[in-house]
Amino acid sequence: MENWDLYDENRQLLNETMTRGNEVPAHRYHLVIHVCIINKQGQLLIQKRRDDKQGWPGKWDFSAGGSAVQGDTNRDAAERETYEELGIQLDLTNRRPHFTINFDDGYDDFFIVHQDINIEKLSFPTEEVQEVK
Repeated sequence: MENWDLYDENRQLLNETMTRGNEVPAHRYHLVIHVCIINKQGQLLIQKRRDDKQGWPGKWDFSAGGSAVQGDTNRDAAERETYEELGIQLDLTNRRPHFTINFDDGYDDFFIVHQDINIEKLSFPTEEVQEVK
C-alpha cells in the first residue's frame, strides 16, 4: 500500500495524504516525477513497462518515472524511481526539475540527466521493466 502526500492548487504541501488506487480528492493534487537520461549522442534511454503493469502495460516510457510517496521530495522520488526501475543510482542534490506538466490530478516534474549509460550492464528489476533501449 502506497500513500501519497497531497498538495493544493498552488502546489503547497498539505497535511493530507491519500492511498494509491483511490480517487484524488477534489481540489487536491499529487506529485509525479519522470527522469529522462540522455547520452552524449542525444539518445534518450527508454524503458518498456511490463505487460502486467496496471498503467500503460507493455508501453515504452521515459527512462524512469512514478509517483512520489509520502514524505518524498521530487528529488527523492526521482532518485528512488530510477534506482527501482533501472538500478541506476542518481544524485540530484541541488538539482531542480527542468519543467513541470500540470495534469488534472497533480504535478509531473521532469528531470533531464545527461549521462552515458551502458544498457548492456543494467540489471533492472523484472517486476518493473521488461526491456530498455
